[in-house]
Amino acid sequence: MFERLPSHWILSVKKVGYWIWLIPVLGIPLSYRESLDSAYANAWAWLVVGTVFGVIPLFDGLIGRDPANPSEDTEVPAMERQGYYRLLSLSTVPLLLGMLIWAGWVFASYDAWNWIGQLGWLLSVGTVTGAIGITVAHELIHKDPPLEQNAGGLLLAAVCYAGFKIEHLRGHHVHVCTPEDASSARYGQSLYAFLPRAYKHNFLNAWALEAQRLKRKGLPALHWRNELIGWYAISAAFLLGFSLAFGWLGVLFFLGQSFVALTLLEIVNYVEHYGLHRRKLDDGRYERTNPKHSWNSNYLLTNLFLFHLQRHSDHHAFAKRRYQVLRHFDDSPQLPNGYAGMIVLALIPPLWRAVMDPRVRAYYAGEEHQLGDSQHVSH
Repeated sequence: MFERLPSHWILSVKKVGYWIWLIPVLGIPLSYRESLDSAYANAWAWLVVGTVFGVIPLFDGLIGRDPANPSEDTEVPAMERQGYYRLLSLSTVPLLLGMLIWAGWVFASYDAWNWIGQLGWLLSVGTVTGAIGITVAHELIHKDPPLEQNAGGLLLAAVCYAGFKIEHLRGHHVHVCTPEDASSARYGQSLYAFLPRAYKHNFLNAWALEAQRLKRKGLPALHWRNELIGWYAISAAFLLGFSLAFGWLGVLFFLGQSFVALTLLEIVNYVEHYGLHRRKLDDGRYERTNPKHSWNSNYLLTNLFLFHLQRHSDHHAFAKRRYQVLRHFDDSPQLPNGYAGMIVLALIPPLWRAVMDPRVRAYYAGEEHQLGDSQHVSH
């Protein structure tokens, strides 16, 4: 729909369009309001999760791809200097945290829902804190200013996944698309084989990496300067606050939405690197990460919703680039739909493999041994 429009027009539309993240956030109170006095109260609780994974994949196909790459000589320097884009991402923090607290009150006090409605509410809220909250946190923790680092850490603490701040930067980005990375899915590996290892490894590796950092400073792992202790203390404070304010239902809500959010993150990790591998060089080292080591999904609508997270190829090649100037590369491996649609496919392994395995084999055409080397993880 927009692919033939001039790039500078699209960039102007996107500058405002990034505020589309407000739609799923505001969809939470909207679904509650519509459920009041409704004969279908339970159904309304599923509004956001149903829209994200049922409607957005269709609109990605209808609206089409994002044609705009900013000019490296003129537009990129100007866009990176604009505080507007930084303010836009930081503004998510108070609104998401406010929504989370309010949604916890609803979960604990609203009696029109049975367990079906409560499950829909947990999935909807977790989809927002995962898709918007963790996406923004991912953007912020890659940046140097302490304000952005701390804002990203706070969003991760709100879903009990602060270890991502350590493991993602010092683990995943170092070992991506190698056997050492639990966040890079192997060819033929199902989502349900991938998730348990990702949960376990990424939690434990974050502690190991932080212990190594402190050891180099001559400090023990359990030291107040261990960053993880601080962030997990904030998660514990959230949990205590929800418990005191809303009782055991508050605890269930906070832990439930956290699990949905962090699982959504790991499913996205599965989608982003499935079957892709950095080739091993003659000296035994892996080739340098480049834009061909991540699946790209350049659909305009979800690019806006997810602050260009789908331009993941550029992000892994140039991790410090800000979201507004991430580029699309035609020679990167391309997903056939936006992330929401690909997540739905990943949940159905036979369908996922029917769609994705031919694309992986095409990527490694002439180097089929790469696929054999990748299958060291049980499927």
